[in-house]
Amino acid sequence: MATRTIGATTTPETVTRPIEATAPLPHRISWGAILAGAIVAVAVGAMLSILGVAVGASSVDATNAQSPSGSTVGIAAGAWLLISNLIGLAVGGYVAARLSGSADGTDSTLHGLSVWGIGYLLSAVLLGNIVAGTASTATQGISSMVGGLGQAAGQATSAASGPASRLASQVNPQQIIDRAQNALGGSGGGNPAAMNSDQRKAEIGQLLTRRVTDGNLPQQDRDRLNQLVAAEYNIPADEANRRLQQVEQQATQTAQNAERQAREAADAAATASAVAAYWAFAAMLLGAVAAVLGARMGTRNATTASRRYA
Repeated sequence: MATRTIGATTTPETVTRPIEATAPLPHRISWGAILAGAIVAVAVGAMLSILGVAVGASSVDATNAQSPSGSTVGIAAGAWLLISNLIGLAVGGYVAARLSGSADGTDSTLHGLSVWGIGYLLSAVLLGNIVAGTASTATQGISSMVGGLGQAAGQATSAASGPASRLASQVNPQQIIDRAQNALGGSGGGNPAAMNSDQRKAEIGQLLTRRVTDGNLPQQDRDRLNQLVAAEYNIPADEANRRLQQVEQQATQTAQNAERQAREAADAAATASAVAAYWAFAAMLLGAVAAVLGARMGTRNATTASRRYA
């Protein structure tokens, strides 16, 4: 605030200054450059991967049996896939930074990271389309095969329906029931000594199946099983009980071994999944680093650019 003196009176004078408007920041992202870099990254990576497949296929010599081992091929394929991915992302980051026209290192880094993200999305979409196409082809083939089998089965059923109906009219259901009861030893509670060997073995098989599926048998069924085994093998009841205990012990041990193997297989699968996830994370992290390094290499020099366009 300024003052002005008029005669002996001093009056204040207000000076108003205009407020300067802040200029908007220009957009510093080039989506065209990012998309071009991502497409170049995917194309270069795919090209190098195809080259790796060609080199790996040419190393197989089935005639002279001089092909590399499966583990060697797997390690080499994984290493080459990683290298192809890194080279493609580095080239894509360089292209994006160069086409963006930016001379700022931070802008180039962000362009490189954008290429990295979009490149992985494009790769996932392409891979998903390939898998979907393969699954669709397999589904069509299976549907055609199932349709052919169904048609053949229908024809066979139609052809057999005539003779089957004639045979069914000649079957006596009571004869089937009587034969089944005779084969199983009547109601299953007859005297084991009066049963033949096939009847005893059939009932022993039924009781052992219940023992395995249910995990245990009632005392009445256990006694019945001992009697059947004693009569079948002509041994005392104590010896039959001892043999059955040995069989049960072996069955229990087999079940425990199966459970242990299943747990070990599940643990191995979980470990393999964790290792694969760590490797995938490392590959993506290295890909981001490669894209950023390529973008920094493609960053324009502000002094050189100003001289060139001056």
